[in-house]
Amino acid sequence: MNFTVGFKPLLGDAHSMDNLEKQLICPICLEMFSKPVVILPCHHNLCRKCANDVFQASNPLWQSRGSTTVSSGGRFRCPSCRHEVVLDRHGVYGLQRNLLVENIIDIYKQESSRPLHTKAEQHLMCEEHEDEKINIYCLSCEVPTCSLCKVFGAHKDCEVAPLPTIYKRQKSELSDGIAMLVAGNDRVQAVITQMEEVCQTIEDNSRRQKQLLNQRFEALCAVLEERKGELLQALAKVQEEKLQRVRGLIRQYGDHLEASSKLVESAIQSMEEPQMALYLQQAKELINKVGTMSKVELAGRPEPGYESMEQFRVSVEHVAEMLRTIDFQPGASGEEEDEEVALDGEEGSAGPEEERPDGPEGLH
Repeated sequence: MNFTVGFKPLLGDAHSMDNLEKQLICPICLEMFSKPVVILPCHHNLCRKCANDVFQASNPLWQSRGSTTVSSGGRFRCPSCRHEVVLDRHGVYGLQRNLLVENIIDIYKQESSRPLHTKAEQHLMCEEHEDEKINIYCLSCEVPTCSLCKVFGAHKDCEVAPLPTIYKRQKSELSDGIAMLVAGNDRVQAVITQMEEVCQTIEDNSRRQKQLLNQRFEALCAVLEERKGELLQALAKVQEEKLQRVRGLIRQYGDHLEASSKLVESAIQSMEEPQMALYLQQAKELINKVGTMSKVELAGRPEPGYESMEQFRVSVEHVAEMLRTIDFQPGASGEEEDEEVALDGEEGSAGPEEERPDGPEGLH
């Protein structure tokens, strides 16, 4: 069933009417022009009342129409283009009326007062029966048609119903479908909002866990640094003790060497004495000193391997292997982790004084 549909031209007319209405708006009151409409020298239009308001505001001393005082006119600026409008003694009443715009306003108001459905019905005609309106709906073929098509035409064996009934029914169905679709969109939007909140929560929780992880490893590094300082201090202490002992022996051997050298020098000088009597007076004493000096026993030298510091070698392989096993504990809560960090810090500060040895024997 083919029929002529006039909705598209009608929609075009409605769009044109909207555009026309925009052209009939006064730039001052922002309403449709009210007659009389005056045209300015710049070809813009104003309601005469609005033009008079603007003119009076720009010329407060100008006498109104009907005054006995003769005025020399005035001027104001067009609100659309700011062109200066110079008026004679008649003021805005001396401006020319735009009868064309006034007629267009009258036609627009007449067309706007006509119901849209009347226009639509005038354009909705059956193509097979040009003088027949589309007034029924074929339920079998699911198309609008006319009465003659039901009686004589292609739909004479079909079940039909009044067009307004089907119109209301399908409009109700479409309205319900739209409502369901809107409700479904609301649910989808709610799900999107929830997932966005989940993303934000994931970011917040990840940021918090990263912070806790950094704190844990910083605390671990602090423990390692503290222990390294203690071991270095113990090593430096033993180093200083050994150096003091060896340097003391060096000073003792040096003093003995200096005294022995002086005694050798004195003995050599005595042996060069040509007179036997003088030589014999000093010889006995020198012989005793040389004998005594040669019998002096110096303190023992450092035992073999005394200089070795191998006892301070630290094995960290097992500790490194243990550190590599550090992993996440999914069952631990955030509060437990915070408490563990605090306890680790307290144990790290108390441990060196109570448990850790100061000497090298505890460093193997």
